[in-house]
This record gives sequence, structure tokens and C-alpha cells, in this order.
Amino acid sequence: MSQRKFSRRQFVAATALSSVALITAPYIRGAYAAGKLSIGFWDHWVPGASKTSTDLINEWAEKERVEVQIDYITTQGNKLLVTIVAQAQAKSGHDVLAMTTWWPHAQADLLEPMNDVVEPLIKLNGEVNGAVKYLGKAGDKWLAVPACIGSQIRGPCSRIDLMKKYANVDVQEMYPIGAPPKAENWTTDTFLKAAETCHKGGLPFGIGLGQTSDSVDTVGAFFQAFGAEVVDAKGNVVVKNDNVRQVLEYYRKLMVFLPPDVPAWDDASNNKWLISGKGALIMNPPSAWAVAKRDAPEVAKQCWTHGFPAGPKGRFAPYLPFFWSVWNFSKNKEAAKSLLTHLSQPASIERLVAASDGYDLPAFQKLTTLKTWAEAGPPKGTLFHYPNPYNHQTLSISASPAPPKIAQQIYTQAILTKMCVRFYQGEAMEKTLAWAEGELEGFIRS
Repeated sequence: MSQRKFSRRQFVAATALSSVALITAPYIRGAYAAGKLSIGFWDHWVPGASKTSTDLINEWAEKERVEVQIDYITTQGNKLLVTIVAQAQAKSGHDVLAMTTWWPHAQADLLEPMNDVVEPLIKLNGEVNGAVKYLGKAGDKWLAVPACIGSQIRGPCSRIDLMKKYANVDVQEMYPIGAPPKAENWTTDTFLKAAETCHKGGLPFGIGLGQTSDSVDTVGAFFQAFGAEVVDAKGNVVVKNDNVRQVLEYYRKLMVFLPPDVPAWDDASNNKWLISGKGALIMNPPSAWAVAKRDAPEVAKQCWTHGFPAGPKGRFAPYLPFFWSVWNFSKNKEAAKSLLTHLSQPASIERLVAASDGYDLPAFQKLTTLKTWAEAGPPKGTLFHYPNPYNHQTLSISASPAPPKIAQQIYTQAILTKMCVRFYQGEAMEKTLAWAEGELEGFIRS
């Protein structure tokens, strides 16, 4: 890998972030099917979660008499992203490889179409959300299979006690266990007022404005809540619009009530903020809560994961899906597709969700009410609304609806957070918009 040359775009991207019958039919080894399958999966953050993946794969392999090799590849140091780029250049590597968010589109020309896997899964498990279609599909071609493992919503995790005491907001009442949300008044205006009162109480919201994915995801959901597009679905730069001006004004007000160092925060900062007991709310999947159960149980008992505040254009939540892809140069496509079908069965997904303590989210609508989320605690039900069981909010990804290959650059270069910080720090609105316009036009030309 060290001897291969990456193009500038590949280097930047790789080092940034970053029919029921078919479903149930077993894989049958044919005359052209090799007996080996090489698998590259994401190395899960949650201890023990990868063991369940291994168990499911080995159970399938024993039944189908396929020899498997499993490699778990960390996202630390961007190793998974570098692995994707290296294998694409070499046209050699794993038969099945996990890919995050933008990468199926980035490698679309080298991926085996997965319609024959995904379409029957949708019939079995229910429709997938729009963000999965946006990232996993090009035209009529499914580029990859939506993966349960690693997929996540980065929505609010609030302190029950502090939100009641300082903001007069009862998050359990708004998002009751076992019932639809009652969150009509949970708006961006309410959110701003809650941020102000918690700040005055000395326990501010911990919302990053840095250049890593947690910050980029959060600001992207607010942009969408205001209808603030910077590049439209056709690839036109449209950043100089009133909705963008409106969300920048909103963020300038919000940032007054956040910790002063949030422009320097990374993906660990908000987790630490919650676990330390210093703040009333963060934006994160349940990993921070899971660590708090171990390291700060009194904090964990007061955590409630719930929906995003609604803005003028709707309620959006940051969503980051993982995918399982099969290279078109794979030596065993038939077995690869059979395995991915097996891992996407309801029983398999239920085991994966339980193993991740509710962190992993299947993309299929019928699988958003598994018992893990209802029973997880303390407090019991803290994750019930995490998987969006009532379609209460639109799951989306920052920088959409721009064409994915442009949106990937907006995302990895953190253009939206940089705009907010520049404007907050005193730059004139039109100068901030002009800077962003130049950056965006550069992405389109490259």
C-alpha cells in the first residue's frame, strides 16, 4: 500500500473523516463458485460486538461449506478508508468490504450491482430511509447492501434532570417510552432558549463546531431544518440564499451559549463533556451513554436519547449509514451475496443490535422496534426513540442533497461548520458566503 500513488482527491478523502424465496434460499455452491470468501468488516467500538458478527458469519459458512477469512479493520487512523482506496487501485482485495457513507458512490464503477440482494430484503424488512437510497444507490443500481453494523443516528442525548431544572423541558414526556413523540414544541426556538438557560445554570450544551464528523453532522441537520442548501441536487452552487443566511444567524446566537472551545472539538469531545457531568445535552449515538454506564453511572441514569428539534423546514436528524459492498473483481460474488442476505435477516439483525447495546441501526423500517431499544437502561427506555420508530424525523446526511461526489468534499472539508465559525467570529455575512461560494465552485471543477 505504501508504494501506491493516490490522486489528490483520493488522498484528501481517504485521510478525512471521514422475493422472499431468494431471501430464504441457501447459498448453493455451483461449478464456478470458489470455496473461499474474504471479508473485511468494520472493527466495532462496542466491546464484544464484532464477536457476534464472527459467530453469524461462521454459522453461515459451516452450513454452506464455505471457507471464510474475516478481517476487522479499524476506522482509527482512517485505516478502513485507506484500505478501500488501496483495494480499488489494485483491483484486488476482500470479496466483501464494509464502506461508510460516501464510499459506495466514490467507488461506484468498481462495485458489483446489489439489486438482487437489496430489493428482496426491502420486501422482507420494509422500506429503507432516504439517506440510504441517496448514498447507496446510483440511478437504478444498488451499489451496496445497507449494513446494520456501524449505522447510527447522531441525535440529542439529554440529561433528564438538567433539562427539567434549567430549561423546563421534560424530555421523557416529549419522547415517552412505547408511544409516539409529543414534541410539537421541540423546535429550534425551544432548543435555543434551552441552550441559553442551561448555559446560565453553568451546564451548557456540548455541541462541537470542529471539522470532524460529529460537528459536521450536527450543523448539517440544522442547515436542513432551515432549508439551507449550499449546492442543490443538480450540482449548482446556491449558497447565497436567505435560508443559509437564516441558519448562520441562528448559529451565531447558539454559539454564545456553548463552551468557548467548541470550534476545536473533535469526535471525542462531546462524549467527554457528557460523561464529565458538565453539560445538559450532546449530539451523539448511544456510545457516550454506554461509556457513562461504566464510568459515570449517575450520569447515565439521567440520559435520554431523543429526536432533533424541528426547524422552519422540518425535523431532520444526522444519520450515518454503513454499507457492505462487493467488488466487481471479487472471486466469489455468489457466496458474498448469500452471506450478506444472511446477515440482513431479521434474526441476524436482532442479534447484531443486541450485541452493540443498541448502537447499530438497521436501515429497514420494520426493524426499528426491536426489544433492545425498549429494554436498554438505565434508565429503562432511554434508547426507545433512537431508531426513529415512528418516522418522526427525516434521517439525512450533512451536505445533501448535493450530488454525492460533491457532497463528500463539502462534508470532509467541513465547509458548513467553517461558515458558522467564521460568521460567529465577526466576519461579514456576505464575505462568509463569498468564501464558501469559492470553495464550492472549486469542488465542482475538480
